Amino acid sequence: MHFKDTITSKLPNTPTSIFATMSKMANDHQAVNLSQGFPDFAISEELIERVGFYMKKGYNQYAPMTGVPELAKVISNKVKNLYGAFYDPAKEINITAGATQALFTAIAAFVRDEDEVIVFEPGYDAYAPEVRVNRGTVKYARMEMPAYRINWEQTARMISSRTRMIIINSPHNPTGSILHDDDLKQLEKLTRNTDIVVLSDEVYEHLIYDGNQHQSVCRFPELARRSFAIGSFGKTFHATGWKIGYALAPENLMAEFRKVHQWVVFAVNTPIQMAMADYLNNPSTYLSLPKFYQQKRDLFLKLIKPSRFKVIPSSGTYFQCLDYSEISQASDLDFAEELTVKYKIASIPLSPFYKNGQDDKILRFCFAKKEETLEKAAGILCKI
Repeated sequence: MHFKDTITSKLPNTPTSIFATMSKMANDHQAVNLSQGFPDFAISEELIERVGFYMKKGYNQYAPMTGVPELAKVISNKVKNLYGAFYDPAKEINITAGATQALFTAIAAFVRDEDEVIVFEPGYDAYAPEVRVNRGTVKYARMEMPAYRINWEQTARMISSRTRMIIINSPHNPTGSILHDDDLKQLEKLTRNTDIVVLSDEVYEHLIYDGNQHQSVCRFPELARRSFAIGSFGKTFHATGWKIGYALAPENLMAEFRKVHQWVVFAVNTPIQMAMADYLNNPSTYLSLPKFYQQKRDLFLKLIKPSRFKVIPSSGTYFQCLDYSEISQASDLDFAEELTVKYKIASIPLSPFYKNGQDDKILRFCFAKKEETLEKAAGILCKI
């Protein structure tokens, strides 16, 4: 008997992430990669210069476990200016090695054996495995098409004495939908007088369009008292490979978060934290992003207008979902593979974001690309 034959997997039915699968397929077939959510254009030269500056200045050893104070203070000011909420930089803000680490740490800190966590689907594929590996039970609530709205009456019926956490995500990956003021008010009412923790994935907070305003949990004082808000500098500043994010939470929740955080990663890249602190001092670095990305979204939509794909409105993120049901009745997995291999354009099928693999004949395309990339991609889509 080999050692591997005696292993009992904690995630026995968890496949490789669809993002890794489709990106590998795109690379193997030299396809235009609109699958995995990463920009193909340069990040700020000023930001790169600041990272180099702090490296040369000797900021190359461990940062404080909670993050460098300069960055925490700037984040606190940003949140106060945007959402009218004060988070103590020393006690209520923690820098993390990307948003996924922040999500995992919050789940690990609060979810115990057989605790229930409500997850909305389609949903980012990290949530459920992170709950399961911490021995929690996932309960799925289905978002309502075509606008991908949450049915709060259905959600209320799912809550039990074992409900420990509700995970929300806005702007939403993979659909590009957003939560509105009334959604957060209903969540606030629904969780009142409970010990439920709300985990709010807000990594695309600055990528929101058509004059809409991001509805952070931080805006709602009663809700904020039980919530984590998770942010991402990698997503915000087109540097996904830097893996740097942050968590916001009241002091009592953050104290538990930090008990786990210190053993997961301990500290985060020091020179990048210092550079981010400088860069964020200029609010235009993030306030300009809605216009920047909406122009890309609108260009992509204009370019694919002659195609046979049907547009699912995107109000945020840098993703655009397209319905291909008038083109093919193949499964979304098969059609995504066909597009990649035969037509040389890679996308993400939505069925892996559902527990039961629901297939609505929809693919997700990333428009965080250079203009020439979008033009090439659209040229292919219009010929299908």
